[in-house]
Amino acid sequence: MDGFEKRREQKKKDILTAALALFMEYGIQKVSIAEIAKKASVSQVTIYNYFESKDNLAQFVFKFYVDKVWDEQKKFLESDLPFNEKITKLMFEKGAIINQISEKFLQDFMKDYASGQSYVEELYINEALPLFIEFFNNGREQGYIDSSISNEAILLYLQMFQEYMQREHFAQMTIPIAEELTKLFFYGIAGKSE
Repeated sequence: MDGFEKRREQKKKDILTAALALFMEYGIQKVSIAEIAKKASVSQVTIYNYFESKDNLAQFVFKFYVDKVWDEQKKFLESDLPFNEKITKLMFEKGAIINQISEKFLQDFMKDYASGQSYVEELYINEALPLFIEFFNNGREQGYIDSSISNEAILLYLQMFQEYMQREHFAQMTIPIAEELTKLFFYGIAGKSE
């Protein structure tokens, strides 16, 4: 990549970063191209040259956001942290992330996700799901997961938990009892059986 291409890619990244910050705070509809251009230190024409329209820009921002979150998740899943610490982070960090996003941006994001042609769904099927399956298999090998519990059941349980965490103010309520909820996840209400 030559110097011109590097500068072009950096400008695109600056625009996406600026748009994401504004969208997360105010929602897509309340943010203008002029505000994005000002925050990114580029002209409005530059934004239209790269992304053609605000709707197109929003789609690129969704993809940029998902890639950013997935890169962080992937690093942590591939890290040397013990399995139980990884599960705790999986259960509670998404709720904390959700609380940093404006409700309107979250609605726009979920609308895109529900469209049936979502980048999130594609990424989940092609990259995340295989990594989660490997993660659960490692958990079984380390003795954290009962071998009679399927990966499908674990994924459904985590999905239900995360969907509940997305409810307004729920994540803040869980912080004081996070350790208890983690124990409940691992050992159920009967506690650890020896």
